[in-house]
Amino acid sequence: MNNSVSNTARLLWAALRALLVLTLVTGVIYPLVVTGVAQALFNNKANGSEIKAEGKVVGSSLIGQQGYSLDYFQGRPANGLGTNSVNTQYKLILSGATNLSADSKVLVKQVEDAKAAVVKNNSTADYKVKPSQVPADAVTSSGSGLDPDISPAYAELQVHRVAERNRLSVTQVERLVKDHTDGRTLGFIGEPTVNVLELNIALKSLVTKS
Repeated sequence: MNNSVSNTARLLWAALRALLVLTLVTGVIYPLVVTGVAQALFNNKANGSEIKAEGKVVGSSLIGQQGYSLDYFQGRPANGLGTNSVNTQYKLILSGATNLSADSKVLVKQVEDAKAAVVKNNSTADYKVKPSQVPADAVTSSGSGLDPDISPAYAELQVHRVAERNRLSVTQVERLVKDHTDGRTLGFIGEPTVNVLELNIALKSLVTKS
């Protein structure tokens, strides 16, 4: 009986020591090492890919923002978030798409309304947008609803409106879009993109200087 109790106590003590060691290694040392390496080598990414303007954090390069006035470049629609009963104000409680099928009448109506709005909003006195010019990303939301980028085609479509509203030349705004267009990853993966938040920050800076 005493031998059985002794063996049990020894096993429990060994299990406790293993628990303490593993807790220390996996719960303290490993996270500290990973955090240290991330901060040292990938500081910006480790901290959320923050974008700063005038010394303040104004967003992340990984998360799109809504609510820009027509003086600025517009991002992709966020219909998935807008139709979600939990996240109705584009707050980062969750992300999600519409989950509507390609033949959904609701989706077709959303796309048609969005296209009409893009044509109307981006047509100016000397530049008329045709429905055939509207790219897909201008009228559809991404899978997450938080896509921070738009296609160069959608950015270029907005150039005349942005130039007119900010009293800039079309050439100035076109150069701004070109300077903020990122090419394919590694030269062949994905498509060229334009980060809307970074582009609008640069636009605001240009308008201030003008």
